[in-house]
Amino acid sequence: MRSKFHQHFRLQIASDVLKALVVVIAIVGVGLSVSHAESRVTGHWEGQIEIPGQPIAVKIDLASNNNEWTGTIDIPTQGANDLPLSAIHVVEEDGSVHVKFSILDIPGNPTFDGKLQDGAIRGTFSQGGATFGFQLSRERVKVPARPQEPKPPFPYKIEEVAFQNGTVNLAGTLTLPFGDGPFPAVLLISGSGLQDRDETLVGHKPFWVLADDLSRAGIAVLRVDDPGIGKSTPHPKPPTTADFATDVEAGVAFLKQDARIGSVGLIGHSEGGLIAAIVASRSSDVGFIVLMAGPGVPGAELLRKQNERIFDAAGIAGERKQRLLTLLDRLFTILTAEDMGEDERRQKVEAIVRSQLEINGVPPAKQDEGQVQALAEQSLTPWMRYFLTFDPRPAFEKIRIPVLALNGDLDVQVDTDQNLTAISAALEKGGNQDVTVHRLPKHNHLFQRALTGLMNEYGAIEETISPEVLDLIRDWVLSVAQ
Repeated sequence: MRSKFHQHFRLQIASDVLKALVVVIAIVGVGLSVSHAESRVTGHWEGQIEIPGQPIAVKIDLASNNNEWTGTIDIPTQGANDLPLSAIHVVEEDGSVHVKFSILDIPGNPTFDGKLQDGAIRGTFSQGGATFGFQLSRERVKVPARPQEPKPPFPYKIEEVAFQNGTVNLAGTLTLPFGDGPFPAVLLISGSGLQDRDETLVGHKPFWVLADDLSRAGIAVLRVDDPGIGKSTPHPKPPTTADFATDVEAGVAFLKQDARIGSVGLIGHSEGGLIAAIVASRSSDVGFIVLMAGPGVPGAELLRKQNERIFDAAGIAGERKQRLLTLLDRLFTILTAEDMGEDERRQKVEAIVRSQLEINGVPPAKQDEGQVQALAEQSLTPWMRYFLTFDPRPAFEKIRIPVLALNGDLDVQVDTDQNLTAISAALEKGGNQDVTVHRLPKHNHLFQRALTGLMNEYGAIEETISPEVLDLIRDWVLSVAQ
């Protein structure tokens, strides 16, 4: 689960997914000495942040107009393009040029601070208390390939479709085998956070790869932009998981009215698996479900385990780890308290954010108040408060249709032992006799073959979904679809 929460209750490093965040440009005057350095610094730079074992490639463009600097940064492996830079300083000193800039609206205030010497900019990158080296030059950096991304010609039809859920207009793509049908069909459900129809993440398009594989095998696939993304319109009020479930029900109804479609199943990734369970527990139109790292326990339990695994994998241990987990427990208590006023709740959440930043190396004097408020706002959403308390196990107990549940044992976001165990127990308690469970060695949350499972690997790995997982899903769907 790409949690809206874990991003600021763990060590904030350069590998955070940045594509959905907006950065404010702040143009800073750089003094009289900048004119001499201007021609040496302006233009295109490429290089990397030297995170041990997992360097992050970056592309930076800097421009100056009348001593006013602007710039943008791309982080290809994270799908981040043209993020504006701010607080840009370029000053000539002691025979070299000091270059410094930040991305202010990213948690942890990521900052590059270096010097231009011998045609390269070298220095330190810092974010949320973590510090790494970086280097930039005029040479091009090779970006990881995406060999699985589908390319034409395609042996199936591709149709742009649209349907409604109340006032929400939902747009997507239907890939459909050639012929009259009826064909078995699946609706793909993305994880938390607003995702496009391909579930685009760090340069990967997992749902496009999955849809292509299934449709080549004779299975129709509907993938849809989340409300408020792409061509889909937003919900009138901030939505929760329950609202997303009604979007999926509208998608199922759309497929069922198509004479070319036979049985309809759901494939949900991360929170999408939770949504699939909700819909399947109350709809007779769903014939089967596939859970790709689906939650099996209440959100508070899942997020605590998620953060604990991320801390362990990132080497955060001892007193620091315990202090962060204690803050996490305190936050959950505050967010779910029913007898607390909203002003008091907000103040307490902001205090926890400040404490977390301090533990991660950002002293109070250097904390940005706007950042504190933005991080607190992420925790105070209706989605978060609903997710923390929702227990999916009663929904699983009601499901009688075939279920395929998959998890990677390196998944640090939806722990395999915690969630597969809970899902299996709930389905068994409800009497479901058609359950297939696979724990996949060396697979991460995106079902890539990985080394650590940490999120900073996602973009660096060329593989989008491992062939083993594609084969498992395709063959199982064909075996159960009627």
